[in-house]
Amino acid sequence: MERNQARILLAEDDRNLGNILKNFLDAKGYLTTLCINGQEAIDAFQKKEFDFCILDIMMPVRDGFSVAKEVRSSNPKIPIMFLTAKTLQEDKLKGFETGADDYLTKPFSMEELLMRLQAILRRTEESGRNAENENTYKIGRYSFDFNRQVLTIKGKEKKLTSKEAGLLRLLCSNANETLERSTALNKIWSDDSYFNARSMDVYIVKLRKYLKEDPTVELINVHGIGFKLVMNN
Repeated sequence: MERNQARILLAEDDRNLGNILKNFLDAKGYLTTLCINGQEAIDAFQKKEFDFCILDIMMPVRDGFSVAKEVRSSNPKIPIMFLTAKTLQEDKLKGFETGADDYLTKPFSMEELLMRLQAILRRTEESGRNAENENTYKIGRYSFDFNRQVLTIKGKEKKLTSKEAGLLRLLCSNANETLERSTALNKIWSDDSYFNARSMDVYIVKLRKYLKEDPTVELINVHGIGFKLVMNN
């Protein structure tokens, strides 16, 4: 997503200021939805997808803090900026406790708003790319997408269960090194009981079967210790 194509939810009860902000953001290439009270903002958020929220705090029906809590309950990662005339330290602290990424006090310049918005969007995009990279692995000729729980080779996809995917990611993170049984059991099963250990052995056999199409990849037992995902290419 290009930054200037971000979909912005703007909640501002001052219609004049709201329209000025919307026109400014639209002119910069953003897709802006203006709401004039908190409940209208919540309703809009539930109907559409947004990439960024700009919320006034002092609004009728539902205030900005209330809107932010509703937004965060649905989407914990969406960036939120508060616009407010309040300058008290406790109000700013409450804003950040509610989940705000930034806090801009009125009056403010449009260019400052734009620069802060762009900075937050850049951080969000970079964080998303990093998370995606961390969850995509190359295993010999295979590619493994942890987010989708899919193992792919030669265009053929194998959908994994959540435990299979979790165990394979752990092995990938420790590639060519020994993964101790107790570590895997506690991370994936949250318990290193005998029953879970036998269950994990079954999953290891399944993963070994899934990986057999590439002879350069081996999933071996390290006697008395654990397992090792070896990539020889």
